[in-house]
Amino acid sequence: MMIPKIFTGILLTIIWIGCGSRTDNSRGGIDNKEKTAFQTSGHWKPVTDIRSDVAIIYGAGDRQAREGRPAMTFEERVQTWRDRGYITHFMTGIAWGGYQDYFTGQWDGKTHWDEGQVTVKGDTIWHGRNVPYIVPTRNFLKYMKEVQVKRAIDAGIDAIYLEEPEFWMRAGYSDAFKREWEEYYGFPWRPQHESPENTYLSNKLKYHLYYRALDEVFTFAKAYGRSKGMDVRCYVPTHSLVNYSSWQIVSPHASLASLPSMDGYIAQVWTGTAREPNYFNGIRKERVFENAFLEYGSMESMTRPTGRKMFFLTDPIEDWARNWSDFKKNYQATFTAQLLYPMVDNYEVMPWPDRVYEGLYQSCDTCSTKERIPEYYSTQVQIMINTLNNMPLSDHTVSGTQGIGVLMSNSLMFQRYPTHNQNGEVVEVFNKGSMQYQEENLADPQFSNFYGQTLPLLKRGIPVSTVHIENVSYPDTWKNLKVLIISYANMKPPKLEFHEYIARWVKDGGVLVYCGLDNDPYQTVMEWWNSNGNSYKAPSQHLFGLMGLESDTPRTGEYTYGKGKVYIMREEPKEFVMKEQGDRLFVSTVQKAFETATANKEKFDVKNNYYLERGPYIIASVLDESVSGEPLTLHGVFIDLFDPTLPILEEKVIHPNEQALLYNVEQVKNRKKPAVLCGASRIYDEVSKRGFYSFVAKSPLHTENVSRVLLPKKPSEVVVKDSAGKVITNAEHAWDEISGTCLLKFENDPDGILVEIKW
Repeated sequence: MMIPKIFTGILLTIIWIGCGSRTDNSRGGIDNKEKTAFQTSGHWKPVTDIRSDVAIIYGAGDRQAREGRPAMTFEERVQTWRDRGYITHFMTGIAWGGYQDYFTGQWDGKTHWDEGQVTVKGDTIWHGRNVPYIVPTRNFLKYMKEVQVKRAIDAGIDAIYLEEPEFWMRAGYSDAFKREWEEYYGFPWRPQHESPENTYLSNKLKYHLYYRALDEVFTFAKAYGRSKGMDVRCYVPTHSLVNYSSWQIVSPHASLASLPSMDGYIAQVWTGTAREPNYFNGIRKERVFENAFLEYGSMESMTRPTGRKMFFLTDPIEDWARNWSDFKKNYQATFTAQLLYPMVDNYEVMPWPDRVYEGLYQSCDTCSTKERIPEYYSTQVQIMINTLNNMPLSDHTVSGTQGIGVLMSNSLMFQRYPTHNQNGEVVEVFNKGSMQYQEENLADPQFSNFYGQTLPLLKRGIPVSTVHIENVSYPDTWKNLKVLIISYANMKPPKLEFHEYIARWVKDGGVLVYCGLDNDPYQTVMEWWNSNGNSYKAPSQHLFGLMGLESDTPRTGEYTYGKGKVYIMREEPKEFVMKEQGDRLFVSTVQKAFETATANKEKFDVKNNYYLERGPYIIASVLDESVSGEPLTLHGVFIDLFDPTLPILEEKVIHPNEQALLYNVEQVKNRKKPAVLCGASRIYDEVSKRGFYSFVAKSPLHTENVSRVLLPKKPSEVVVKDSAGKVITNAEHAWDEISGTCLLKFENDPDGILVEIKW
C-alpha cells in the first residue's frame, strides 16, 4: 500500500494562504459573495450568529409571539439578519410547509384536503398539523406563487429555494392524484399495487407532477422578479437520488438540472441520510462515510455537465435525537466526504442553527440527562464553518483509480414500492409510518442493486463516480470516463435516445460492464422499448442491438464494438454485496475492463484510504472492511482541525473507519506575513504593519474561540478587547515554535473581539 507522506520544505500542492483571513464579501461576483449559507426560520440572535455569507430565511409567514420569541412579520425577520450584514435568501417547502391557510380554506374559500398524498388504506400522509404532503395541483401552485414566492420577492429577496419536492411511493390514492392521472395518461386511474406496470406509471406521474411544479413556480419567480428590475435565482434543496430511491420517495431530481428556470441545488446530505444501513460482504450495517461519499457524488455528477451551481450541506446534528458524541463522529464522516469533491466550494454549513446551539441532547449513549451543545463541540463546529468559508477549489483529484462510473437514472425511484415478486404479484411489506420493512420479501433490500455496483469498488479505495443517464447528451458527462457500469435490475432507461449516446461512447473506445438477469417484473412495463413499433422484451436488448451484439440477450462474456468492449455479467448486482465475498468476480471484471480501456497504461489501484489536498487543507479517510487494516500515516507540520484544541502535529495516524482534516502549515508561501490560519471565529478588519497585527473576530455568543495565528516571530504582547474596548483579562495565548503560530483562546462575541498582537 502506498502511503503519502508530507515532508518539511516540500510543497505538494498549489500555495494557498488565509484560512481565516478573508473578510466578508471580499470576492467579486454575486456567486462568490454567496459561498456559504445556512437556513433558519427564526430571527437574528447572538447565540446563532454563525457568520456565513447568507442567511436563508425559511417560510413567508408571520410569527406569533410565544415564550422566548417575539411576534414578528416575515419582513421583520429578514431585516434582523440584514442588519447584521447577512445576504438574505428565501426557502420554503414545495411538498409541505406552513400552508394551513390553503388546506383550511382561508386562502380561496375552499378546503383542499383531497390534495394530500394518500396511501392504499386511505390514510393521509401528514407532515404536520393540518399540513399533508401535497399533490402539487395547479391551484396549489397558484397559491405558492401568490402567497409565498411573491412576498419574498417583494421583500427584496432575489434567491428562492423550494426544497424537497417529495412524493411518497406508498402514496397515489387521493382524488387529486386520480384526476392528474387521467389528465396525464388519458385513461382512468389504476391502483399502483395491482401490477408492476401500475407501480411504474404511478411513480412516473409523481415525478412529472413535481417537475411541472418547479418549472411553473420558478418561471413565475423569474418573470415577477424581472417586472421589479430583479434577477431572481432559483434553487432546489433536495436529498440525493441515492437517498430518495433508498427511502422510497419520488422526486424530479436530475431532470431539473436542464430546466431554463433552475439555477442550482443544495445537496441535502447529512448524518440522517448517510446512516441508512446497507449491505456489504453479507453484512447489513451503517456505513456513514461511504454512503455520504456516494450521495455527494451523485449530486455533483448530476450538475457538472449542466453548469448549475451546487451547495453541499452538512449538519452537526440530525433530525433524530442522538447524543453529542454520536453527532460529532458522524459529522466528521460526512464533512470529510463532501470535501473529497474539490470541484465544489459552495456550502450550506448547517440547517437550523437554533436547534444546534439551543437544542437539548444526551451527552453520551448511557447518559440520562440532556444538555446544550458542549463547548468542545460548538468550538469545533465554528472551526468547520470558517474552514468552509475559505475552502478553495482544486484541480487535484482524490487518490485512487479514476474513470470508473456507475449509471443512474431518475427511474431508480419508479420501481422501489410497492414490491412485486417475479410473477408480478404485490408483496405488502411496508409498515405504515416507519422506514422498517421485512427484507426477506423485498426484491431489492436496502437498495442493494445500487450498492452492489458501487461499494465493492469504493471499499477498495476506488473513488467510483456516478453518471446520470439524463445527462448523456452533454459532452462533459463522458469526460475522462473509461468504464461505465450499467444494470437495469433496479432502473429503466427513460428514453430510446439515451442508448444511442452510450453506444457511440463504446464505439469510440469506452468499455461497458453490464450486470443483470433482465427478468424483474418491470422489464415489461408500458414504455418505449415495447411500444410505437418496438417489441423488445427488455430495454437492454435495444442497447445490445445498437452495439451489434450477435444476440438480443447475450450471455456472460466479453464482446467488441468498434474500438470499445462490452463485458456482460448475468448476475443481479445485489448478489455482490448481500453474499459474503460475493463481489470478487465483479471486481475482477471491472479491473479487466479498466485495463482494457487504458491499454494497461494506468494502474487499477486497490487500497484502503482516500487522500486529497485542497490548498493548505489535507482531507483523508481510511476504510474498514477493506483490503487492509493498516492505518494511514502522514508527516509534516499540521493543525488538526477535527480537534477543537487545534494541536500542532508532526505525525498524524488515521485508523480504519476514521477521517482527518488537517491544515498543512508548510503550504503557507509567505511565512513572514501574519494571518489567522484557522479558528472558531470569522475574521474581519485586519491590520498588518511592521511588528503589529490586529483583527476583529466574530462568532456566536456562548461559544469559545480557539485560533491559530501565523506570526513572523514569538509575540511580545497580545491584547484582547471586547466590543466596548475593555481588555479581556482571562484570554489565553501560547506560542508554538515548530509551526510559528500563536494559539489564542477567548469567549466569542458576535459584536466582535479585537485582537492586537505585537512582536
